[in-house]
Amino acid sequence: VGVYDPATQKTLYLQAGDPTDRYFTNIAWSPDEAIIYMFELPRTQDKAELVAYDAHSGKRLGVLYTETNARYVEPMNPIVFLPWDSKQFVMQSRRDGYNHLYLMNTEGKVLKQLTQGQFEVIEMLGFNTKDKTIIIQANAEKPVCHNLYSVNVKTGKRTLLDNGRGVHNATLSAAGRFLADTWSEPTMYRQQDYISTTTGKVQPIAPAIATPWPDYKVPTIESGTVKAADGKTDLYYRLVKPVDFDPNKKYPTVVYVYGGPHAHNVQESFNYWARPWEIYMAQRGYVLFIVDNRGSQYRGFEFESCTHRHLGDIEMADQMAGVAFLKTLPYVDADRIGVHGWSFGGFMTTNLMCSYPETFKVGVAGGPVIDWKYYEVMYGERYMDTPEENPEGYETSSLLGKAKNLRGRLQIIVGLNDPTCVLQHSLAFLRACEDAGTQPDYFVYPGQGHNMMGPDMVHLHERITRYFDDYLK
Repeated sequence: VGVYDPATQKTLYLQAGDPTDRYFTNIAWSPDEAIIYMFELPRTQDKAELVAYDAHSGKRLGVLYTETNARYVEPMNPIVFLPWDSKQFVMQSRRDGYNHLYLMNTEGKVLKQLTQGQFEVIEMLGFNTKDKTIIIQANAEKPVCHNLYSVNVKTGKRTLLDNGRGVHNATLSAAGRFLADTWSEPTMYRQQDYISTTTGKVQPIAPAIATPWPDYKVPTIESGTVKAADGKTDLYYRLVKPVDFDPNKKYPTVVYVYGGPHAHNVQESFNYWARPWEIYMAQRGYVLFIVDNRGSQYRGFEFESCTHRHLGDIEMADQMAGVAFLKTLPYVDADRIGVHGWSFGGFMTTNLMCSYPETFKVGVAGGPVIDWKYYEVMYGERYMDTPEENPEGYETSSLLGKAKNLRGRLQIIVGLNDPTCVLQHSLAFLRACEDAGTQPDYFVYPGQGHNMMGPDMVHLHERITRYFDDYLK
């Protein structure tokens, strides 16, 4: 990590020691720009240290805070100093199991936990400098809602600033006195309001928009919960019914899945956050089902990290709990169930097709992880440890040994220049299928990376849709 001086055009590097097998992340300046703070982790990622450096000499001043966890520690945000006190700052941590705010001083003392409870602080938006409050977005009302709050730094009192419904995304004014809030809920596409962070008074900016598609036939979209494979954890799902739904008919059904950390698919925004492709598929006569399994985000550390060292196992078990629910619906054709996902969802799609070939007839896997030892190390080793430390986990999570189980129609789609899920993943799977005598389909976008951009995005969704039309409908 270096400090570049535009006046002298020289770079001073921090005396952080040998960077080999270490990570430096979430860098912050002190208010007077004399000190640099950053989190440092060993390659094992089971410990994080907040370290201070002299910005003028590069000298290491010392460790202010250390956090350890047998699974992993994952600092996601730099520290933020209080605008009214240059000796105190806010740090975000999941040390109590959920992402919360902690007040610390420059001596390294944790002064207090500012937020607490079985919810996650999603984003710290800034400060109301007059009231000395912190403005945050969190899911304290409900796991699938994102709401806005003020947190009093002195008392820790948390005050809801919006209506407590839906998903709110806001921008804070410079002094922190007002929020420009754009929000939606399942039956309302968009509302924009000004909110006073002092009084909570709400003033609409523009009339609410009920739907962006007033002239189109759109499907019925529902949401609810199913129990996870552990029999006790609630998982939130979205169910999209075909346009002109007939409860007496049997419909082909596509499970859309991601399933990995740092992402979720279901929330109480407009249409429960349904993707336009789901609307399109419903217009073509499909049921769409999406459930956020354990391992996904915003439900706390245990919910996310229970998959540690065995990626795919718990996630698939939870997806199959969702499929069991699907099969209780009289209009779902249990003989015509497909699955589609991208990246981690491509891993899940391929895994489900090969692990439950009796259930899934058709799958489309985009940019899939096939073997975690081929994936980039900071992400892969955080959730799996190293192949040397966890050979059994890498062996059982690899899809190469499952290639022989493929029975249905599986199309793998990749970008030729994918730097995230490199071609070694999908090509190794093709080789394993060829050796086993199984028959996947393969489609490549030359010049594209991990996600298709521009006109190719349209082409991609046409291809995905055509594959289900050809083999599931």
